[in-house]
Amino acid sequence: MLLTLSAFVLALGLLITFHELGHYWVARRAGVSIVRFSVGFGPVLLRRRDRHGTEWALSAIPLGGYVKMLDEAPPDADEVTRRTAFNAQPLSRRAAVVAAGPVANLVLAVLIYAFLGLWGTQEPAAVLAAPPAGTPAALAGVQDGDVLRAVAGDPVASWPQARWRLAGPLSLGGRVALTLESANGTVRDETVELPSRDVAPNDPDPLEAAGLSLQAPYPVAGELVPGGAAEQAGLQAGDRIVAAGDLDRPSVEAFVRTVQAHAGQPLRLTVLRQGARVSLSVTPRPETGEDGRTIGRIGALIQAERPQVLVRLGPLDSVWQGVRRTADMSLLTLRMMGRMVLGDVSWRNVTGPVTIAEYAGRTARIGLESYLGFLALISISIGVLNLLPIPMLDGGHLLFYLIEALRGGRPLSDRARDVGLRLGLGVVLGLMVLALFNDFSRLFS
Repeated sequence: MLLTLSAFVLALGLLITFHELGHYWVARRAGVSIVRFSVGFGPVLLRRRDRHGTEWALSAIPLGGYVKMLDEAPPDADEVTRRTAFNAQPLSRRAAVVAAGPVANLVLAVLIYAFLGLWGTQEPAAVLAAPPAGTPAALAGVQDGDVLRAVAGDPVASWPQARWRLAGPLSLGGRVALTLESANGTVRDETVELPSRDVAPNDPDPLEAAGLSLQAPYPVAGELVPGGAAEQAGLQAGDRIVAAGDLDRPSVEAFVRTVQAHAGQPLRLTVLRQGARVSLSVTPRPETGEDGRTIGRIGALIQAERPQVLVRLGPLDSVWQGVRRTADMSLLTLRMMGRMVLGDVSWRNVTGPVTIAEYAGRTARIGLESYLGFLALISISIGVLNLLPIPMLDGGHLLFYLIEALRGGRPLSDRARDVGLRLGLGVVLGLMVLALFNDFSRLFS
């Protein structure tokens, strides 16, 4: 619970503060006077004023931050102060300052993805399992053990990359070309027909529904019990079990069931040890299980292992990957929003702080790479949502500026802006209520 809360607070504080830094950086260069930049909300704990007159504050509630500009100069202000007020700036500068926050979030996502590509990550290889009969993958000819090498002509080095490339086609439907390498090394192209489908949060994984899933992990021998049946049979820690009795390439669960069913009976094993196949015969020792039945045990910790690949890119390729992944995710987010409006995607997909906190905790437990990927996704979401043309959001202010530009520099009347802001507030509050309702529905269902 503490890790989940800490990961959530860190994520929200970092992403919102970076958003506000975008506004600050452009406003400063546009000559706008900055009254305060606060990290956090509520009572100020520490404060310092810089040479520009900006107060830098650390506040008590670490859920983001804010930048306060001089929106309008007071009546008795001198001419220099009047020129530094936000409302006194040309339309182009005001628009740049407002757009800078969402753009900063998108830039942060690019930087995170670029860092992950440059640092290198261990990821599961895209080795596919046999697709269930009748699924799009089965109809396309995907076979057990095929390695996915490219999606629509774009090379993929791992399963996470393949999932990324398939996210758009899976949500929108259509034909997608897969480049596959079979177990004997033959490379071929197959075309999968993916139907357009409704998307709801409780639906099965759309990749699995399409018949595309990873092969089950190999059982691998871990720690051995001294003097146990496995050690006496010659099994060694690190041996990968590729056959057990009549089972070829058993899953961990299937291997454990086979061992339990062979109490007191010899069981032939084939293991992969340092690249070489080794044949063994082990006799599981009979023991009484929790339900009173006699089962076999070999005295070995059996672990699950999938083939892994190190995905590491050069500096330019890392930056290009960051730009492309950020752009792809932004477009996919907009498409999903559009389908939500049309009714093709369930409104139950709208999530709020409870779900975000849950995933922050999950990814933090997995490791730094997973948590950074989560931060990139949330940063993209913040950037895209804030660019929507809804008054109260940055995109709403940009909409007002666009209307002002179309009117030859004449801004909307105060009444029109007030009506727009009230409507925007209603939309934002409605989305917040929906997100919290969905969060708590998942929590208590």
